[in-house]
Amino acid sequence: MLQCALENGVRLMVDAEQTYFQPAISKLTLDLQRIYNREKPIVFNTYQCYLKEAYKNVTMDIELSKKEGWCFAAKLVRGAYMYQERERAKELQYEDPINPDYESTSRMYHRCLRYVLDEIALNRKANVMVASHNEDTIKHTLIRMNELGLLPTENKVFFGQLLGMCDQISFPLGQAGFSVYKYVPYGPVSEVMPYLSRRAQENRGFMKGAQKERELLWKELKRRLLSGELLYTPVY
Repeated sequence: MLQCALENGVRLMVDAEQTYFQPAISKLTLDLQRIYNREKPIVFNTYQCYLKEAYKNVTMDIELSKKEGWCFAAKLVRGAYMYQERERAKELQYEDPINPDYESTSRMYHRCLRYVLDEIALNRKANVMVASHNEDTIKHTLIRMNELGLLPTENKVFFGQLLGMCDQISFPLGQAGFSVYKYVPYGPVSEVMPYLSRRAQENRGFMKGAQKERELLWKELKRRLLSGELLYTPVY
């Protein structure tokens, strides 16, 4: 499968799990990156920025990729197992691995993101998927890309949101020429619902965003009806 992905330029993103599983997943992903990311980024590792050690993990793997001569590729997420992680840490009496609040997690996300963007600007070999429903994070990314001279047409920075969530972020990005992907969860309801509930916990401003999205859709519909412009042609 990986060889087929390499031959066809298909990117594979390995998801992240709880901290007690993650070392094995990261080790396997790094081994695959050493093999398949020699010429271009194919295999992406996922970094959960609600972890206190997220920045250390990102910087260490970037330095490893430069030392060993392969292309670094990351998907940055905030994280989805906060309650499980904290309960387990309390039960087994070890330090809580999660940042203390949402704001500190966002700071960690932006810190990791800036480091990866700087690496992309430096050698144009690394790639990053900004997997976020947070408008401030998207704005932060666009501002930093502009400062570094990273163009959307270079296809080094990608954006990802869940299907049905935050289209008011996804559509303008796509229309402006950025690479945007909509994640499509699929499978039995019993398995998909826990996944979606974790996403809702991860994105605590989701309901506020849904209300804003509805207002924007109504505003755009009225504008098109009044102007006669029923179809829209993207910029790129």
